[in-house]
Amino acid sequence: MDKNMEQQKNSSNNQATKHPSLGEGSGKPIIICVGRQLGSGGHDIARMLALDFGAKYYDQELLNLAAKESGFSEKFFEQNDERKGFFRGLFNLGTPHINSGSVYNSSISQESLFKFQSDAIKKAADEGSCVFVGRCADYVLRDRDNVVKIFISASKRFRIDQIMAKQNMDFGHAKKYLQQCEANRAEYYNYYTGKKWGAAESYDLCIDSSILGLQTTEKLIAEFIRKRFGL
Repeated sequence: MDKNMEQQKNSSNNQATKHPSLGEGSGKPIIICVGRQLGSGGHDIARMLALDFGAKYYDQELLNLAAKESGFSEKFFEQNDERKGFFRGLFNLGTPHINSGSVYNSSISQESLFKFQSDAIKKAADEGSCVFVGRCADYVLRDRDNVVKIFISASKRFRIDQIMAKQNMDFGHAKKYLQQCEANRAEYYNYYTGKKWGAAESYDLCIDSSILGLQTTEKLIAEFIRKRFGL
């Protein structure tokens, strides 16, 4: 075989098996952080992005990782997910939520619990391409150049309709549920990041999923990410 042809064949093989990266020769994985309004379809869009880029998907899965890092049970993190001041809830949950032998039992703090989750996010990001949903991942990974920060919004009526369908609620209860959950989510994000949840300056791209629908919105985000990193 001609030497030049052989080199071209090897080059093509290398490109076919190349891990998604930030450009030629960087070898870095892609980290996609997705913030979302409740009922905007952010979870579904994040899952589609994970499939599109061959990345691991982390949403509730982060709670399991944080539990392993901390020695607390996963149930504790679930009950206090994305809520500022969740440390106070510890004393109302009972000792079964703390694994015996944990070195943190005697010196736990609200900031320590946030750090357990942050450590879990960093550890996952070190292992390869991934998509994180919420949990201040965009702030935790702010110093990395392979991170893209997305925020997904939608019209209020669209979001209430989604909640009514998925949570089997009437309009009034869905509206109240939306307001309470988003207040908790915003307070949590603002407290730990010093930024404003949902504000355009906190993200690389903000997009309304209720205009074009979830699938088309995902395609637009994916194209933005490819252009952003020169893929």
